Amino acid sequence: MAGELLIDAPLDGVRRLTISNPAKRNALDHAILDGIADAVRAADADGVRALILTGADGMFSSGYDIGDIPPDVFAAEAEKLVAHPFTSAIDALDATDVPTIAALPGHTIGGGLELALACDLRVARDGIQLGMPPAKLGLVYSHTGLRRFLHAIGEPRTRQLFLLGRNISAREAQTWGLVHELAGAEDLEAFALDWAAQLAANAPLSVRGNKRVLRALLAAEASLHPEIEAELIALRKACFESEDLAEGVRAFGEKRPARWQGR
Repeated sequence: MAGELLIDAPLDGVRRLTISNPAKRNALDHAILDGIADAVRAADADGVRALILTGADGMFSSGYDIGDIPPDVFAAEAEKLVAHPFTSAIDALDATDVPTIAALPGHTIGGGLELALACDLRVARDGIQLGMPPAKLGLVYSHTGLRRFLHAIGEPRTRQLFLLGRNISAREAQTWGLVHELAGAEDLEAFALDWAAQLAANAPLSVRGNKRVLRALLAAEASLHPEIEAELIALRKACFESEDLAEGVRAFGEKRPARWQGR
C-alpha cells in the first residue's frame, strides 16, 4: 500500500503537510513525494504564509522506499524514485518563497533528513535520532544533496555524517546546525505552530524577499564545470546498477552485516 501526504490548515495562513506511511516508518514513495511537490507549489499559488512539514505516528521519515523493490528491476526502480519524485519535492521546497518548517517528531534518516534540511527551519523532538546511511547501503549520494549538507553543517561534519554513516542524537544535531531547536514530545507540535504563527505574522515582502536573496547567494556558490557535474551524475547512476547497493539494501532489511564485493 502506498503512503499518503495528509494536508490540513491548523492556523490561519498556515498549511501543514504530514508524511504518513506507517507500515514503512514513513518511507518516501512516489505518492508522498509527488504530494509534497504539488502541495508546496500550491501553497505559493494560494498565498499561504507558512508551511509545516512533519510526520505521522511518531516518525518523520526513514528515507527512500527502496527496500521492497524486486531484484530484477531494482536498479531502474530505485534510480527512478530518487531521480524524479524526490528531486521534484526537493526542488519545490528550494524554489518556494513560502517559509517552511520541518517538525521532526521521530527518527529522521537518509532522504528524510535531506527533505528536512531543504526546509528553512527545523525543530526536533529531544531524544530522536538523525542519520545518513549511504555508506551502510552502498549508495553514492547526489552532489546536490551533499552540497546542501556542506552549506548547513560544513565540510568536517558532512564527512563525519556520510563517511561513518552513524546516527546522531537530536542534541548533537543541534550543536551541528542540523536542527535549530529541541522540544519535548508533548511540546513539538505547539512549538512548530508557534513558529509558523510568527512567520505568518511577519511582513510577507520581507520574508519572501529575504528567502529570494538567500537562494541567489547559495546558488552563486554552487556552480560546477559541466564536465565535472556530468562525471558526478554518472558516478551516482552507476551505483544503482552495482551489486553492492542491492546487497546493502538487502542486508539493511535483514538486519545483518553486508557482504561487500566492491562492484
